Amino acid sequence: MRSFLSYLAGGLLALAAPAARAQSAAPGAAPGPPVAIAVDVNQPVGPMPPLWAWFGYDEPNYTYMPDGQKLLSELAALSPGPVYVRVHNLLTTGDGTAALKWGSTNAYTEDKKGRPVYDWTIVDRIFDTYIQRGMRPIAQLGFMPEALSTHPAPYRHHWKPGDNYNDIYTGWAYPPKDYQKWGELVYQWVRHSVARYGEAEVKTWRWELWNEPNIGYWKGTPEEYHRLYDYTEAAVHRALPAAVLGGPETTGPGWDKAAAYLRGFLEHCVSGKNYVTGATGTRLDYISFHAKGAPKVVDGHVRMNMGAQFGDIEEGFKIVASFPTLRHLPIILGENDPEGCAACGVQTNPENAYRNGPLFASYTAAAYGRLYALAAQYQVNLEGAVSWAFEFENQPWFAGFRDLATHGVDKPVLNVFRMLGLMSGPRVAVANPGALTVADIRAQAQSQRPDVGALATADAHSASVLVWNYHNDDLPAPPAEIALTLRSLPATRALVQHYRVDAAHGNAYAAWQALGSPQQVSGPQQAALEQAGQLPLLAAPAWVSTQNGQAVVHFALPRQGVSLLRLRW
Repeated sequence: MRSFLSYLAGGLLALAAPAARAQSAAPGAAPGPPVAIAVDVNQPVGPMPPLWAWFGYDEPNYTYMPDGQKLLSELAALSPGPVYVRVHNLLTTGDGTAALKWGSTNAYTEDKKGRPVYDWTIVDRIFDTYIQRGMRPIAQLGFMPEALSTHPAPYRHHWKPGDNYNDIYTGWAYPPKDYQKWGELVYQWVRHSVARYGEAEVKTWRWELWNEPNIGYWKGTPEEYHRLYDYTEAAVHRALPAAVLGGPETTGPGWDKAAAYLRGFLEHCVSGKNYVTGATGTRLDYISFHAKGAPKVVDGHVRMNMGAQFGDIEEGFKIVASFPTLRHLPIILGENDPEGCAACGVQTNPENAYRNGPLFASYTAAAYGRLYALAAQYQVNLEGAVSWAFEFENQPWFAGFRDLATHGVDKPVLNVFRMLGLMSGPRVAVANPGALTVADIRAQAQSQRPDVGALATADAHSASVLVWNYHNDDLPAPPAEIALTLRSLPATRALVQHYRVDAAHGNAYAAWQALGSPQQVSGPQQAALEQAGQLPLLAAPAWVSTQNGQAVVHFALPRQGVSLLRLRW
């Protein structure tokens, strides 16, 4: 059976390859001059913490469903270290039924006399799923239980793609009618977590308050959010003094109102009057905000906008760096994505067509590959960048949601995270004279010329180089010819493994299209598609010889393609 499935998967990719080649090369176009990239494996430039090993989603009840568990196992296997997971609706009232932009745990209700009733059954089921896989939660304290909300009705929404997005903001988005009851709910959850998982485990988690309080997710004022944070902070650290708590998870600071909200929250933590203690300031263990791009359809094709996303990141870094007593704190980009609505598919949002194929993969490589240098430039402590993408149970195949897998079949973007997980050691110097800068990206240069860039790491016996050929416009183009030079190699030869994601490799979407884009998939087809979604080698591993500690590798990289070259000696 295995050989048959391997044959079938190979056949599907072979069927998809002609179309893939047509998408990656313009008719009659000739490739340009080689792109010269040089990596010095003996010149470290900084550490490479797993900024990419952070994921999130709206619907917590997908966590323990079959495809959710399968994908979480794959995410946990990506990284040699722990993978963090952030989800919404962990305190929302309801029966645990999953739906788009919705989830619930029924953790808090009240009896007829208004006394709290705590039920951690669904919360435990969610967190058990993470802990069993060695994952760590970003435990989001939100949203408001129905019994605590100042405006509880209507509470449960039934949003679907195409509806007004503001319809999701119902009774769960309001402040509590009793801040002390809210604080006690927080305290009980943290104490329960310590009792269930142990203090040593829970100290490694990240706790946070709410999501995007500067828009409809929070129907209170900024001052009411500050008050909620003070009560939350007092409760969390009363339950576990070593707990790590952060916020405010605002939308992108490239928007002036979001920047003002983030700055106002940080000012409150530094010099505001604490609503619980009356003292000056409130403990803050890390800072979180979001960064989003802005794709659109132009002349019948998708045009991405990474400049908007990096504008958010840079403005957020500037704000944090402007607070001398806070700039050392870890920063988590709580959502770090090409755009804003994960549950909006291509039927209602045609610009989201980038999500199924290699464009999402190359965008992700180009974006995450630059975060390290950008954090170093602003001298801030970037700890993680959450990709707000997971999976959606019982939805059509390749519906264009921002997810990592569909029906248990991995999308090309997941293979970029696999590539990043294969890199080890500190970052090392990359010389790439034609590389785009962040200033170029913000000026939309990625819509004018290809963004061919690289990120490299090395340790005593290996080196890894991630190379991408990205462009904002999803149009045919010739491949980039790459001349990759590796310097300071300490051996006379090295074994090269070349992994690839492009239109014809690591692309289950192309394989599904080759089947005729079915919505009913047979068992053998399912297995073949799952195999097509894995990260493949471009060719068999091969030895390269070095001369004077130097080796040169030549290869063609299609538009929207990503390569990972791993050398061992």
